[in-house]
Amino acid sequence: MIITELVFVRHGEAQCNADGVVGGPTTCTGLTDLGYAQVKKVAARLAVEHQDKPFSALYAGPRLRLRQTGEILAQELRLPLRTESGLDGPIHGAADGKPWRDVKTAANGGPQAHPDAPWAEGSDTWNGYVERAGDFLRGLIEQHEGDRVLVAAHGETVIAAHTLLLAIPRSSATGFTVSHASITRWQRHHNRLGQRNWILNCHNDAAHLALLAPEGTS
Repeated sequence: MIITELVFVRHGEAQCNADGVVGGPTTCTGLTDLGYAQVKKVAARLAVEHQDKPFSALYAGPRLRLRQTGEILAQELRLPLRTESGLDGPIHGAADGKPWRDVKTAANGGPQAHPDAPWAEGSDTWNGYVERAGDFLRGLIEQHEGDRVLVAAHGETVIAAHTLLLAIPRSSATGFTVSHASITRWQRHHNRLGQRNWILNCHNDAAHLALLAPEGTS
């Protein structure tokens, strides 16, 4: 049986998350101290399993918090880091750097509230982003048939993967919580009849963070 595995790690807490502002490509200032600690914890956990079941490739998107997350994983697992623009988060347009509270008030909700409408001038639509991210992930999957692939990702990318692999209709209001430095695992099994089935092995696994101070404290 051939197994393809996608393992997503959401980036650690970023300064934009702590400040409650939109962290687009022009304003993201990277991880907080807590964010670095979170990623070091998940990297140590993945390094142990990498010894027995090696990852074939490590990817990250271009935004600073993703590159920093990817660099920590690369150092711990001793894997080269590949940066791909297709793994970037949504385009926020004029909302970049503004408080999320103000952006959501002006747009009468967050990006998923009105999925076919931009949430700011020059921004994506939610459905447009999910479609673009899903197209990239589809190509990545085909490129890595039978591999174990590790991805330092935005929470939105994890949601796009679920939308793609669960075949969730674009009209669905389904949502997923994706915590900082959490692990999400997808596996595609190929049986002897040539059938290929995706299994969501785990979602939002953050057991490795149990001994860290919760976000928003100390």
